[in-house]
Amino acid sequence: MRYLQPNPAFVRLPPKLDIDVLLAVAARLSLVLLATIAAMVALYLGRYILSPVALAIVIGLMFGPVATRLESRGAPKELAAILVVILFFALIAIGAVMFAVPLSVWAEKVPVIWQELRQQLIALKQPLEMLGALQDQIRNITGAATALSVKVEDGSTVQNIAFLAPAIFGQVLIFLASLYFFVATRNEIRAAILSMCVGRRIRWRVAHVFRDVEADVSRYLLSITFINAAMGIAVGLAMWLIGVPSPALWGGLAAMLNYIIYIGPALMTVILFGVGLATFNGYAVFLPVGAYLLIELLEGQFVTPHVIGRTMTLNPFTVFLALAFWLWIWGPIGGFIAVPFLLVLYAVIRNILPHYTKAQRSKPFAPPPS
Repeated sequence: MRYLQPNPAFVRLPPKLDIDVLLAVAARLSLVLLATIAAMVALYLGRYILSPVALAIVIGLMFGPVATRLESRGAPKELAAILVVILFFALIAIGAVMFAVPLSVWAEKVPVIWQELRQQLIALKQPLEMLGALQDQIRNITGAATALSVKVEDGSTVQNIAFLAPAIFGQVLIFLASLYFFVATRNEIRAAILSMCVGRRIRWRVAHVFRDVEADVSRYLLSITFINAAMGIAVGLAMWLIGVPSPALWGGLAAMLNYIIYIGPALMTVILFGVGLATFNGYAVFLPVGAYLLIELLEGQFVTPHVIGRTMTLNPFTVFLALAFWLWIWGPIGGFIAVPFLLVLYAVIRNILPHYTKAQRSKPFAPPPS
């Protein structure tokens, strides 16, 4: 009697145990976590080189339409890149020249502002003394040790500048070189990345990622630049009407700090409070801060959503997390590039994931044939 051999295609394997599935998922999550930690460490350790390169890429995306316009008029790509670098450097130089004299004048008023602030804080002396007595009672009850003595080494300012100057100069050179080479070779970089994509559909998706990144980042930065310029003019006029000295300085500073979401306006509020202390008396010290906060409220609630549009409005919590992360990794440069990098991430997710957003489906780009 012949026995029928079972067909291997219909042989059912024993089901995996729950612990096996759990271990497999945990192993994958561990690899992802280790890769994330390694990437964060690499970003932090390489911040002196990576941060100026990243800033150059963001600025290059911002001035990309300018280079494209120059190239369309017959200018070589190398010349267009050089003109973009010169334009950016000229804007920075003009801003530095405009701020140099007023900043030197107000730097001399810092001791006066500090003295005025100390006089304003005299009223808080009694509550602070009560808080100190309460702290001593808590230490006696818990048996805590006496206050720790902290010794601060007072280093020389000239010595610190001597150590920092070569690093800053090197970062500036890396930024300028990266900006030139990125603007000059942006088309070659795109073509090289597309040539590495296997399959027509993947190339189509990656091409759309490049398109959306250039459009979104350039549109956002140019729109924010015009908004910040208008806000700086408004702040300068408000300071002039109130009677604050050097109104152009505070308008320009407000425009520059407004690039860093949340942190910039908060820092500007503190600065204008000190300016009010040095300029006015009584409740009038709050006039510069009040005028600035009113303009900031109008800009954030009405002007920016109208100019940029609701389609580019990002989730505030996501923006806050991105800002906190990049500030922690790269400092002020990270605060500037946080939102552009978030736009890049959104563009990648929009095109790589299989589910398309409503805005993407409305775009006049048909997918390639399968």
